[in-house]
Amino acid sequence: MDTTGAYGGGKAGGAFDPQAFIQRPPVIVRAVCWLFSVIVMGCISAKGWYIDKADNKEYCVYNKDTNACNYGVGISVIAFIASIGFIAGEYLFEQMSSVKTRKHYVLADMGFSAFWAFLYFVGFCYLSNAWGKTVKPPLGTANNMQGAIAFCFFSIFAWVACAFFAFQRFRLGAEAAFAPAYEVEAAGSPGGFPAYPGAPDPQPAYSDPPFSQPHNTAAGNIDYTAPTY
Repeated sequence: MDTTGAYGGGKAGGAFDPQAFIQRPPVIVRAVCWLFSVIVMGCISAKGWYIDKADNKEYCVYNKDTNACNYGVGISVIAFIASIGFIAGEYLFEQMSSVKTRKHYVLADMGFSAFWAFLYFVGFCYLSNAWGKTVKPPLGTANNMQGAIAFCFFSIFAWVACAFFAFQRFRLGAEAAFAPAYEVEAAGSPGGFPAYPGAPDPQPAYSDPPFSQPHNTAAGNIDYTAPTY
């Protein structure tokens, strides 16, 4: 029995299996994205800011670049929310009965994941450059700052994997859209098509022509009648 629906999802209205759901690769990768976003956000929020005793102002550890800390926290907060949203979307995807709705979801998933992988790549380069210019970071902040940079790098591949799974779904749905929706069954001889009720038989059975006499084709029993003048 075929349980596969449009764009790689299950049949709409099917029974929900929690164990099978959490073992699905897209769900696992989404959970990894969520975890990495928590780590990056936590590392920068916990140790990314310090107060300079010289002027009693708060600065970012990344070379006193406030934008670096804000950028890392900003993309992580949005990634955190988006990961939860897409995990919920994976559950709702099985309940979507409209093929067009599934297509829009897959396109949104693919576009957002690819874009966020790019933003994490920018964040990795930005934070690495700012950290390289940091002369003397405050005591006890180095591990957190380096950890945020490392998990920005790991997040690139996690979001690329999400975009890859979404692309596979889109390709599967596109192939199904252009595939024949029916199968022709042969009737009688191979390659034959069933005729509509009441249609004449395209291959009628052979019958002798009218006004013909039966022929005896046995060897030696052919009867010749002489013509009469």
